[in-house]
Amino acid sequence: MNCLSLVHDILKEHVKAGDVVIDATAGRGYDTAFLAELVGKQGKVIAFDIQEEAVNSTKALLAEKGLNADVYLDSHANMLEYAQEETVSAVVFNLGYLPKGDHKIFTKADSTEKAVLSALKLIKKGGLVCVSVYYGGDSGYEEKDALAEWFKSLDPALYQVVKVDFYNWTKDPPFPYFIIKI
Repeated sequence: MNCLSLVHDILKEHVKAGDVVIDATAGRGYDTAFLAELVGKQGKVIAFDIQEEAVNSTKALLAEKGLNADVYLDSHANMLEYAQEETVSAVVFNLGYLPKGDHKIFTKADSTEKAVLSALKLIKKGGLVCVSVYYGGDSGYEEKDALAEWFKSLDPALYQVVKVDFYNWTKDPPFPYFIIKI
């Protein structure tokens, strides 16, 4: 088991055919495609990335698999412009940099916090926000630390926050947060 397989297992239990879901960090398109399979033709996937390379990679993967999603070259911080509040079942974030991409371009705490706040407005009651934190090497430590403190401050009457650590792993293993709107 790893961070990605854990998040996908949780999403499989949570996302249903016909749902509206968001991939906040499209990257190479794997989560976008996974979500498109879960929601089926009746559902809707909205995906974002700030890098044209990521958007093109995601669109190519979707075309290869015969899947549909709305993929935007835009920051996840702007997701409120693309969906109605309390209509989304799940929002997925993979923080860090584009796999096999430029390590100088990576997510940062300020835009991620804005995006997660938007996601919390967009998800319906019982909705789920998954935030996988990839850090280590040359980036991500500041974002990891800032988000840890910020997630602790979310109102427990409105949100349940679960963090899963791969406790005995070495070399900065990624880990997910799951935020459920009560």
